[in-house]
Amino acid sequence: MSEDSGVLGQLALGFLAISLIAVGGGIAVVPEMNRLVVDVHGWMSDARFAQLFALAQAAPGPNVLVVGLIGWHVAGIAGMLVATLAMTGPAGLLAFGFSRMRSRLAGARWLRVTERGLVPVAVGLIFSSGVILTQAAAVHWLAVAISLGSTLFVWRSEKSPLWVLAVGAALGAIFL
Repeated sequence: MSEDSGVLGQLALGFLAISLIAVGGGIAVVPEMNRLVVDVHGWMSDARFAQLFALAQAAPGPNVLVVGLIGWHVAGIAGMLVATLAMTGPAGLLAFGFSRMRSRLAGARWLRVTERGLVPVAVGLIFSSGVILTQAAAVHWLAVAISLGSTLFVWRSEKSPLWVLAVGAALGAIFL
């Protein structure tokens, strides 16, 4: 087995496994993605991971774009395709199957309880994503201040989150 196919296999297995625990969407499993590509395989640094995540968030489209960027960084276009298919394929099939099953079980009490029980799990996973990304970006006091200010702005303001990107980019360009 060549080194490229080994890396592609590792990408596929890693993102296949992650896709199966993506309760709350791709954003909820960012800590596990970070662990896989930074800690387990050493394919990139925390800072590079945070940069790819920020780039994916700035681009229009789904949050899962970060997976394609990670795959591209690790193994070029083949890595992008493998990582994206591994992340979206199983989750898409499960969602399709669950939607068909759910319509038949619409009134079941256990289903309502399970769905409500998954909400705090998803919120916790998304919160941990924010913590991981903030830690990766915390290379300078200004980066920490921008992260905290951004969080407060998005949480407490009705204004577009695009203002956060604009102000953060301007401050970063000036001071970092």
